[in-house]
Amino acid sequence: MPKCPTCNKEVYFAEKVTSLGKDWHVPCLRCAKCQKTLSPGSHAEHEGKPYCHKPCYAAEFGPGGYGHGGTESHTYRD
Repeated sequence: MPKCPTCNKEVYFAEKVTSLGKDWHVPCLRCAKCQKTLSPGSHAEHEGKPYCHKPCYAAEFGPGGYGHGGTESHTYRD
């Protein structure tokens, strides 16, 4: 029986969602930053953790200066 990556409890067929190649309980598939509940396939991933696309993934791993206005405010990380 697979274990949920968040709570480490067994995930039964009737209660599972599959995302990032793992089986999760529906309420356990949450953004690693803001804890918003996510739907399979409608989120981003970084180092095996799920993130909502906006604002969390974009703010954490997108271009520097995200959300501060103007194209001149963006700096790209190497």
